[in-house]
Amino acid sequence: MEIIPVLPHLQAGLNVATVCLISIAYYNIRRENRAAHRQFMLAALVVSALFMVSYLTYHSQIGNVKFAGAGGVRPVYFMILASHVILAALIVPMVITTAFLALRGRFERHKRIARWTFPVWIYVSVSGVVVYLMAFHLYPPRVGLS
Repeated sequence: MEIIPVLPHLQAGLNVATVCLISIAYYNIRRENRAAHRQFMLAALVVSALFMVSYLTYHSQIGNVKFAGAGGVRPVYFMILASHVILAALIVPMVITTAFLALRGRFERHKRIARWTFPVWIYVSVSGVVVYLMAFHLYPPRVGLS
């Protein structure tokens, strides 16, 4: 079985898993369960790292996939894609900084930055799934990449 065509589907699953993990982590920190929060956040970091490896592997082999949708859906798709790409570039250093502060025990700074990191990370993960659904299921590529 060729792995490259499967990677977009895997990436969508990893994005969904990330949303679940950081949501559960958020739930736990709101209930002051720091141990569970830490475990779920570490799991989210691992899942996100796997996503990044998969994403870079896929795009190094395939490049960009042309969006097959036509008409009014195109600007909607490209608006979601643009916000996703911009925020995806920003979320990496935000996540690293937020995690670094927590691992160093600098919880007040961690908390201040996490208030921004959490919603951006959720948005990037959810919008990644939306882009995937639009590009591979609602308007699949004309060349057998799905």
